[in-house]
Amino acid sequence: MSTNIHVHDIEQKLFDAATEFVKERYPQGSGGAGAVYTDAGSLLISVAPEVINDAVQLCMETGAYLEAHKLNERVTHSLCVARDDENAAFKVLTPCGICQERLFYWGEDVKAAVYDPSGQLIFKTLSELQPDHWTRAYRTE
Repeated sequence: MSTNIHVHDIEQKLFDAATEFVKERYPQGSGGAGAVYTDAGSLLISVAPEVINDAVQLCMETGAYLEAHKLNERVTHSLCVARDDENAAFKVLTPCGICQERLFYWGEDVKAAVYDPSGQLIFKTLSELQPDHWTRAYRTE
């Protein structure tokens, strides 16, 4: 990493940035956001686009992943948060399988925030989330 930020600080920084963004973007009702951190020190936030056809819906993190690709920066951490309404606590949402596949582009050491029923902020590497990922079949020994 090109910054001197401690890993736990990155994780908390992502959570704080995403939740503050949601509070501003969705002051009332439900809301959520995805946030990623890159090896260049960028913190990118995105939301799920509002669509009229659910078949074209995208995950909240997708925009941040695309922004990282545009900037040609490697994602090191990914987080998604949501709340039911402005009075509810934020929940960390484990990335869906499709988002995990998107993250594997940057390697199995990318850390993703995962849901914890106690509300603790926990990040796991993709290799921890998917120890038998299909790419293992194509590794040279």
